[in-house]
Amino acid sequence: MSAVLSLNNIAKSYKRVRALNGVSFDVPEGSVFGILGPNGSGKTTLLGIVMDVLKANTGSFLWFGQPGSPAQRKKIGSLLETPNFYSYLSGTDNLKITQAISGRGTRKDIDEILKKVNLYDRRWSSFKSYSLGMKQRLAIGAALLGDPGVLVLDEPTNGLDPVGIAEIRKLIVELNEKGHTIIMASHLLDEVEKVCTHAAILKTGNLIMTGNVEEIMMDEDVVELSAADLTGLATLLYQLGKKVVMDEKANTVQIIFPKGMAKMDEINRFCFDNGIVLTQLVLRKKRLETRFFELTNN
Repeated sequence: MSAVLSLNNIAKSYKRVRALNGVSFDVPEGSVFGILGPNGSGKTTLLGIVMDVLKANTGSFLWFGQPGSPAQRKKIGSLLETPNFYSYLSGTDNLKITQAISGRGTRKDIDEILKKVNLYDRRWSSFKSYSLGMKQRLAIGAALLGDPGVLVLDEPTNGLDPVGIAEIRKLIVELNEKGHTIIMASHLLDEVEKVCTHAAILKTGNLIMTGNVEEIMMDEDVVELSAADLTGLATLLYQLGKKVVMDEKANTVQIIFPKGMAKMDEINRFCFDNGIVLTQLVLRKKRLETRFFELTNN
């Protein structure tokens, strides 16, 4: 899989503050790539650099294997801050103005874009009548002018209510399925877990980890078990490993093994041979939120 964006040792300082410290990673073509980190981790600075809004102190980046250029940037749509739409104009007319100013795409594209962001039925409604989620979808629509292959989104669900967040999450998945590579900075880990295929985790300007989301989360095997005698099950499992957690509310016990070391058939046989009949035995995926805090709190 080729990379749409390659970063090589990107560093950026604001006087004495080191915003980015030698960050390098690749964004695979066709991915939904999340750039994750707490406030002050360097996410927005990084997006500003690759979109040529900011200048790195050192390091370089390539779009589609080539240095950034006006021609390359036409392949990239971005939403780094909310566009200034006119509240009294319709969604269609606001996109016409954005298209005229940016020079990206044609007016003929606007109906197709409104269909892509699920606003076609409300295309003639005034912007002020839109919900927060609809306003953000129109902003993403503006980034889609010119049909870019890559979308760069900075905190696309920031400030939205749960309904708006769900709308944007669904839209990101749909756009990715239609062939767009999505690069998004976010701190909403639950949303990222639901839409991202790959991620880079930043902390105070340093890259902590990058890769496939499944690989980032599956650093350990988390086995979840249940039985009629939960306490007896937990006591027995301590013989297999030190990391055993009993959750009486969920009526489960979790035991954690090094990655790739959980042998489900052997665990089932061990419990049965020791008088415990399991009612549940599953290999659970660790939540991204859990893994994120493990990585950023060290």
